[in-house]
Amino acid sequence: MNRDEIIKQIEAGLESIRPYLQKDGGDIELVELTSDHVVRVRLLGNCIACPMSFMTMKAGVEETLRKVLPSLQRVEAINVDSAGS
Repeated sequence: MNRDEIIKQIEAGLESIRPYLQKDGGDIELVELTSDHVVRVRLLGNCIACPMSFMTMKAGVEETLRKVLPSLQRVEAINVDSAGS
């Protein structure tokens, strides 16, 4: 799978969880896929300040994206402090 196909798969994975985030007034967008398969995202809306954002990242986003990108190293939220990403 080439880089463009991987990004499309990541976007599709994010789209599958987006309704759950939007239900709580939040959203997510893909910022970057690094060469070593780290996915960087930006949390939006209520997700920015949500105390559960760490769990959302690990249990929701990372697990969903690992299904489409088994070589995924991790997901990082660029707008969450290091204790929560």
